[in-house]
Amino acid sequence: EGKGKRRNPLHDFKKTGELMLIKMNKTLEVKTKLLNTTEQCAKRCSRNKGLSFTCKAFAYDRVTKRCHWLSFNSLTNGVRKKQDHAFDLYEKKDYVRNCIIGKGADYKGTISVTKSGIQCQAWNSMIPHEH
Repeated sequence: EGKGKRRNPLHDFKKTGELMLIKMNKTLEVKTKLLNTTEQCAKRCSRNKGLSFTCKAFAYDRVTKRCHWLSFNSLTNGVRKKQDHAFDLYEKKDYVRNCIIGKGADYKGTISVTKSGIQCQAWNSMIPHEH
C-alpha cells in the first residue's frame, strides 16, 4: 500500500448479490441507517461504531441506500436466506471462512473437528492436552 492510499473496507467482506438474511430468532439484532455507499457501511461494521452488538454482516439496500447491520450471518442458527433484487449481502470473511490463517488466533468460523475427525479442544480448556 502506497502513501496516501486507504485500504478499502469492503476487502474484509464476502459479497453475495441479491440476497437478504431474515432472522427467525427474535434475539438476533439489526440496526439500519441511510448511508450513501457500501464502503461506509463496511467501515462502520468493521469498527462496530454505534452498534450495541458485534457486526458480523451487513445488507445494503441499493434502492433506498439503507444499510442493515446484522449481529448474525448466513451460518447462524435461526436465520433464513431470501433472494431480494434490492439487496447485496456482505458477510465478514472472518465469520464465514472455514480455514485457519496463520496460528488461527483470529479464527471465528464454525469448524470444530480436526482433519481426521477428532473434536477440537476448547481454547480455555487444558483437557485432554495442555496448550
